[in-house]
Amino acid sequence: MDPGFIVKRLDAYERLIRLDKPIGALLLLWPTLWAVWLASGGWPRPDILVIFVVGTLLMRSAGCAVNDWADRHFDAHVERTRSRPLAAGEIRPAEALAVGAALAACAFALVLFLNPFAIALSFAGLAIAAAYPFTKRFFAMPQLVLGIAFGFGIPMAYAAIQGRLPAASWLLLAANVCYSFAYDTEYAMVDRDDDARIGIRTSALALGRWDVAAVMASYAAMLAALSGIGAMLRLGWPYNAGLAAAGAMMVYHWFLIRGRTRQGCFRAFRHNNWVGAAVFLGIVFSYPIELPWK
Repeated sequence: MDPGFIVKRLDAYERLIRLDKPIGALLLLWPTLWAVWLASGGWPRPDILVIFVVGTLLMRSAGCAVNDWADRHFDAHVERTRSRPLAAGEIRPAEALAVGAALAACAFALVLFLNPFAIALSFAGLAIAAAYPFTKRFFAMPQLVLGIAFGFGIPMAYAAIQGRLPAASWLLLAANVCYSFAYDTEYAMVDRDDDARIGIRTSALALGRWDVAAVMASYAAMLAALSGIGAMLRLGWPYNAGLAAAGAMMVYHWFLIRGRTRQGCFRAFRHNNWVGAAVFLGIVFSYPIELPWK
């Protein structure tokens, strides 16, 4: 077999599961790590940390493959997505589904090391993640569904570590829904014209001229929810410093998106990685630092 053919196929699979674009994986990973640390009351057990980090990355890649399969008839007509391997004809639809199923199976194999409560929740998380791509056909704000799908690692982490879903877990999930709604609306603002032309529904289209205000309101609601968690769990000043840093970044995003340019909105979307990181660092330094092998 031609080595060049193999290289091209591997490159196509890499782009299918977005290994070349780690920002999406980080946006999914940060809220999961928030939950793992908060549920553990500090540094988590190494096995729990590995399961949730690797499982999150696997499910993100699986979700990308399924999303591209669901959107295969739309992506070719959108400027930003027409070069995706499925839309460009580099990969067949059945291959994308097979890749997504294989990655999801690997993630589920990791979940089997958790308790029965977490395993049961994983089925609900899988159903929501699989349904999300299709909500863009009929639901005006599919970004809300994405927020739940992207945040399902939160209740799973609490279930695995505490065996229950306390109020803090629900408040953290709500914060992530607001976070995801904000950054994915910025993402949708990039494709507004293309989505309107092909009939895809997004929050950017549904909100119209209120899109920027809605993004900032979602950020504010996220910070309010996270502040409530800090008060509930009596987290210290590093946590509040992390929230303050995240808030400053959100103000920067307002300057990027207020003109509604493709470039500015996409920069704001990508920069949300640092928002999640700031919150995570605030959580980590609010607890005594412990070496994981101890």
